[in-house]
Amino acid sequence: MALVIGHRGAPREAPENTVDAFRAARRLGADGVELDLRRTADGHPAIHHDAHLPDGRAIVDLPWAALPAGVCDLTAALDACAGLGVVNLEIKNWPPDADFDPEMAIAGSVVELLASRPVAERAAVLVSCFHEPTIDRVRTLAPDLATAWLTIGFADVAADVARVAAGGHAAVHPHHSAVDAELVKLAAEAGLAVNTWTCDLPERIRWLDELGVHGIVTNDVAGALAALGR
Repeated sequence: MALVIGHRGAPREAPENTVDAFRAARRLGADGVELDLRRTADGHPAIHHDAHLPDGRAIVDLPWAALPAGVCDLTAALDACAGLGVVNLEIKNWPPDADFDPEMAIAGSVVELLASRPVAERAAVLVSCFHEPTIDRVRTLAPDLATAWLTIGFADVAADVARVAAGGHAAVHPHHSAVDAELVKLAAEAGLAVNTWTCDLPERIRWLDELGVHGIVTNDVAGALAALGR
């Protein structure tokens, strides 16, 4: 049965990407959570989806101490996710964003922090990114960490799956609209898991499960669990 992975925690229960949201996902029975990581001006790993705060300030221009109290860092997020089977850590590093770093220093920062965490906890972490070179860098720096390529869809399913597998990654993370039987078959043959995002529709959640996806990222943890009869 597909794993239920809370999108930014359990955003219907608490503000997304917060300690409360991660704890809520665990309390509801999620198998894991997805969270977003960005870097501050002093290189601190902040958990936040957008490159800018609601007031318009870019996170990359601010030191960690200047961020609002509700924004947690990676250490606090990992502590809140303790015991979950999957912690999908999405590194935000995309060329159009204000904080894009072509040197991909954020990969090293993430790897360094994770190295200080317990082995069992590291085993639950799955690092993903839209920017393929960034996730390749993580893989190079820490071959023991599971990594995944995040994408909206595929230019060439067979070629993309083969490339990701050749890079030593563990999974592909397409939007659920890009998932079909061919993708699941090709990924399985290549030894890759398919974790899809972000689906809240019970009927489609059941269909994705029947198709054989490994994990489903959802905003509605309770609804997804109910859809799967759990």
